[in-house]
Amino acid sequence: MYVPASSLFIATSLVIALILNFLPLQGDLLIARPDFVALAIAYWNVNHPHKLGMSLAFGMGLMMDVGNAGIMGQHALAYCVIFYLTQIFGRRLRLFSLLKQAPQIGFFLFIMQTVFVLIALSSGSTLPGWSYFHATITGTLLWAPAAFVMTLLSKPKPDSSAL
Repeated sequence: MYVPASSLFIATSLVIALILNFLPLQGDLLIARPDFVALAIAYWNVNHPHKLGMSLAFGMGLMMDVGNAGIMGQHALAYCVIFYLTQIFGRRLRLFSLLKQAPQIGFFLFIMQTVFVLIALSSGSTLPGWSYFHATITGTLLWAPAAFVMTLLSKPKPDSSAL
């Protein structure tokens, strides 16, 4: 039987993802760190699409922009793109196993990274190297284990008094 995840659990997971994005990393770890907020938004929108809205994705993006002190609205736009893509393809994604979902989520993350590049280019930055897309690869590899853990944690515990 389908039981939706609690709003408190969804909010907690988004806050944890935001904290993981704000961890101070340097060098190769910073380049390879996946966007945990984008993964969380994609997970919740694929598995519980009625629980999130685009305004929540936009708000999470604004929090990322304020925390990173970057161009205001770039994360908000990118998270709205992720939200939209997972909203459109969510029913199809639910038909696949987590391992088969990973390349599709990876493509969505690649589109999100491309949005960042286009925004940076429009503001006068130079074109980044291919290493900029390492976060897409690590996000793709992290999708299946992270989604598995989130699914396990969001399932309700069996009622021992009902036995």
